[in-house]
Amino acid sequence: MANQLTNQKGAFKNALIRNTMLLALVVVMLFFQVLIVMSGKGSLFAPANISNLISQNAYVVVLATGMLLCILTGGNIDLSIGSVVALVGAVAGTLIVTMHVSIYISIPLCLLIGLLIGAWQGFWIAYVRIPPFIVTLVGMLLWRGIALIVLNGLTISPFPSNYLRYFTSFIPGSQDVVFAVTVIVGVAATLIFIVSQVAGRITKQKKGYETGPAALFIAQLVVISAVVLLLFFLLAQNKGVPAVLIIIAVIVLAYSYFTSNTVPGRYLYALGGNEKAAKMSGVNTNRMLFFAYTNMGFLSGVAALMCVARFNSAAPSAGTNYEMDAIASCFIGGASAYGGTGTVSGAVIGAIFMGVLNNGMSIMGIDSNWQRAIKGLVLLAAVVFDVVSKKRKKAG
Repeated sequence: MANQLTNQKGAFKNALIRNTMLLALVVVMLFFQVLIVMSGKGSLFAPANISNLISQNAYVVVLATGMLLCILTGGNIDLSIGSVVALVGAVAGTLIVTMHVSIYISIPLCLLIGLLIGAWQGFWIAYVRIPPFIVTLVGMLLWRGIALIVLNGLTISPFPSNYLRYFTSFIPGSQDVVFAVTVIVGVAATLIFIVSQVAGRITKQKKGYETGPAALFIAQLVVISAVVLLLFFLLAQNKGVPAVLIIIAVIVLAYSYFTSNTVPGRYLYALGGNEKAAKMSGVNTNRMLFFAYTNMGFLSGVAALMCVARFNSAAPSAGTNYEMDAIASCFIGGASAYGGTGTVSGAVIGAIFMGVLNNGMSIMGIDSNWQRAIKGLVLLAAVVFDVVSKKRKKAG
């Protein structure tokens, strides 16, 4: 009985550690909600604000997902993604707005450019073994310079409506059925989540893996399901589901499955955990490193298409400091500065955390310089937590 109680306490403690940033996110959201309501400046949970929060931070989620794969390979980062966003956006503006090329040709071309840029950088990093910091620092300067050349220092706008609808519209389009359809989508998403989690738990039990107490698992399902339903209920009161939410949901689900349930995905963790051991085990570490940076270029292209649609323009200054947002999201979400540890869901939580922090401080009217200082301290706290946790594990 005593051993069982000890095991339950240990499982509960481990669950709290795993969900530290999720709990921190809830606390920060409630904190800003109280401050905003008390100051009479509206509500953080206003339906329109929730939609804006999703639209404003969609690119961060996409970039953080790609950055996570780079970090998993050994704490490596990509400093060039902001410049890649600027360049791909510049090409998109030139093709779609200036040259009037069909969006069905322009969009694949832009994604291909992002992919090729990622492959170019991945080659030098993986096969020539130039440090990622140096290669991507060069890329940050190079791609920004080419973007300025393509745009000639000017901003291109506006984009045609048939392009904007893929990134800035809402589903469904008809206001008559917005509430009903959005709520139905929310319920369906919740049911799919519950079924997938239960099925995953059953599979783990059959394979003999540790799954933790059933009560804790049920509590997590209830809390997360309630949050999802609340989100869609709030969206239903505005314009419906933002199109970018569908895009980032597909990306997040695809990469979550890839990193957790595929052999190449697990290779990334092995590479970051111990590259020499992974190589001796038969893992093609060069190929995995090349893949991580090629993929980062592709997702930078996706983020660029989102950004030019959101701003309805392609500007030379686009993408400034985007790499910092992505890196911060990953580390805040639990990725290790040493590599080999981190999840896509954690990176998403980190991106939402940064978005809520930005949105809350903006509504409160906090000076932009103070906002940067606060975000820097939050990132430092996340990395310190990671380092201290690892030292305690080694000491234990």
